[in-house]
Amino acid sequence: MRRAFLAGLAVTGVGPGMSLAFATEKFDAAAETERYLATVKGEARAKSDAYFEGGYTLDAIDAGIGVVMAALIMFLGLARGMKAIAERFTSLPFVHTFTFSGMYSVLTAVLTFPFVYYRSFMREHEFGMSTMTREAWLSEYAIGLGVGVLMGGIFIAILYKVIRWAGSAAWIWGAGASTVLAAFAATLAPVFIEPLFNTYKPMEEGVLKTEILSMARANGIPVDNVYVVDASRQTKRISANVAGLFGTTRIALNDNLLNRCTPAEIKAVMGHEMGHYALNHIYKSLLAITVIFTLMFAIGQWMFNALVSVFGRFWGVDGLGDIAGMPLLFGILGFLAYLATPAFNTLTRTQEIEADIFGLNAAREPDGFAQVALKLAEYRKLEPGYWEEIVFYTHPSGRNRVAMAMRWKAENLPKPQAEAAPTPTTESLPNHGPETSPKPDAAPAK
Repeated sequence: MRRAFLAGLAVTGVGPGMSLAFATEKFDAAAETERYLATVKGEARAKSDAYFEGGYTLDAIDAGIGVVMAALIMFLGLARGMKAIAERFTSLPFVHTFTFSGMYSVLTAVLTFPFVYYRSFMREHEFGMSTMTREAWLSEYAIGLGVGVLMGGIFIAILYKVIRWAGSAAWIWGAGASTVLAAFAATLAPVFIEPLFNTYKPMEEGVLKTEILSMARANGIPVDNVYVVDASRQTKRISANVAGLFGTTRIALNDNLLNRCTPAEIKAVMGHEMGHYALNHIYKSLLAITVIFTLMFAIGQWMFNALVSVFGRFWGVDGLGDIAGMPLLFGILGFLAYLATPAFNTLTRTQEIEADIFGLNAAREPDGFAQVALKLAEYRKLEPGYWEEIVFYTHPSGRNRVAMAMRWKAENLPKPQAEAAPTPTTESLPNHGPETSPKPDAAPAK
């Protein structure tokens, strides 16, 4: 009997992370979804909704600031003045562009600082998400600005070299160069940039680390360690990632996830993150982003040329490859990127759904996954409207994630004995060889 019972567990897929209590009762996935969602209510839900919905307005303001700032820099002659300063250093166009980019980055940082300070520091404290002091935030802001000036200057100088070379086809080559540079940045960030803001340490040895690495090996992820990042010095949010390209792959989870979540919840999150790697989402994203970038550059080049044909002499801009037109070009592309928000979000959200399904199958922790979805609801509206989710959400809503986990759980619960396939007898076996009788307690074939 014991062997038969264990064989039944093997067939149904029930493991340590799943309760056997439901084997004797009907599991209602819809009812379980509502039960989970009902645990987030009152002030907690209102606060989460207000935080997330406020982001819609802030995103629109951010896009508007970009347009107004570009107009001011162009019409006040600041771009023309920065170009003249850049040309005093050397006769090399690459250095001109790098120098202009640095001045432009600092200028825009000064102009947008009040908005960035409110959104990234004051508001995060208002909603209880940030753990940073003002001094720590200012320090990280300065580091980020320095990295942006250096790396941004190099990338922009390369981009403008491509634009000048491509001529009228700049919209095609500019989009391609932008995608390549984005991929390069994604490769560098985990290894060289993120350690500037946080410390990564190997996770302590133990059962949980062993299980995470086992899951990684089972899904073809080439890592031999798990890292913990001290994100709690900045935020209360939980997160993890499997990041890197071209041999720089690394599994990391933040200490908030480790300290605030159960092992089942942590494995559910790690299974999801491994899904992004195993499903090649970063490469698929680069392909899709190339298409979106191409459309943006095509429309942006047309808008740029139209404006320069009217104001170009006043602005001192000769064409798309003229660095004096950089604020105008970036202002246009920034506004088009805001208009393309639903496209970017849908791309990301679709991949997040795929990673959710992968993670449920890899970790087999549906309740852990549902609990994490509720923790994410601290700063992400739990139950948005249909179009609200499509336009504004980079991830599936909490409701949809909990419902997905409960559907998975319902489909993977032990089936009633009456529904099990009958054990074949010698009479029903095809006559392909010597007759054999099944052993009494043998486990059925998977």
